[in-house]
Amino acid sequence: MPSISIICPVYQAEAYLDRCVQSILAQTFTDFELVLVDDGSRDRSGEMCDEYARKDSRVHAYHKPNGGLCSARNMGLDHISGEYSVHVDPDDWMEPTMLEELYAKAKEEDADMVICDIFINRNGRQYYSKQEPEALDHETVMKGFFHDLHSACWNKLVRRSCYTSRGLRFPDKLYIWEDMYFNASLCMEDIKIVYLNKAFYHYDCSSNPNSLVRTCRPETVESQKWVISHFEHILSDPSWLDNLKMGTKERLFYSRLGNGKDLYDLYPEVNEIYLSGNRSASIVGRWTTHALKHPSLCGAYRQMLSAEESARTLAGKMKRFIIG
Repeated sequence: MPSISIICPVYQAEAYLDRCVQSILAQTFTDFELVLVDDGSRDRSGEMCDEYARKDSRVHAYHKPNGGLCSARNMGLDHISGEYSVHVDPDDWMEPTMLEELYAKAKEEDADMVICDIFINRNGRQYYSKQEPEALDHETVMKGFFHDLHSACWNKLVRRSCYTSRGLRFPDKLYIWEDMYFNASLCMEDIKIVYLNKAFYHYDCSSNPNSLVRTCRPETVESQKWVISHFEHILSDPSWLDNLKMGTKERLFYSRLGNGKDLYDLYPEVNEIYLSGNRSASIVGRWTTHALKHPSLCGAYRQMLSAEESARTLAGKMKRFIIG
């Protein structure tokens, strides 16, 4: 049994998969298995997975018809055997000491979950994102996942028995927020969580055109609503979900789904946060606030949002061109 299992779902990733896999094979910690799950890719991703597996016995390649990210991750869960597990996306990559340092921290403190900081890579620039919870008890960490902590699986080393003992899996119906569902569900139990004040994982926000996080489809809004509904029936204080509800309102607005009344009627309990001026001043949040104040003008505000985004994109391109 390896110490760490790494699950990587792969779909149409031939342009950047090698960067990801090579960063894993170059880890200073070598007692791991890498499970690559090709989710019905039509490019060379599947062949690349098989080639990695032929060259390195720690790599295992599996293939399935396209069924989405959750089904690919679940296939990965079915084929791992490590003491701990971590996930990686094929468009991202790791620093060489990630596994070594996370595993050392886990063993030192007998932790069920180790959380670390991350690098965000966007349009050729790199940013450091601190992921330290306010406290390390399971309820505070879960609340953080609903607010300001990144809920992704890739910056968390998790003891595998914590989820296998409960039969926890990724719901196939989800197109987004599957990580949040999984990690928040883990934190429903009193697991031991520790934090490592260092970044190892590079989250690439701009390379993958197939990323579900950056798509605006009805399925993404429905997935967000499903996650909110799931936890609303479990949590003693539903206000923990207010940030998720506002995020879903803003995706509805940004995605041009529904009209002003639909926007106003979706989670009306959080409307006052917008109307009182207490919502953060992001571009989408600001225009969503205008639409909630004047629902009949929702379409016009969406056009204004698009115009402002286009202007900002052009300004950013000009700035990068001038700076070089």
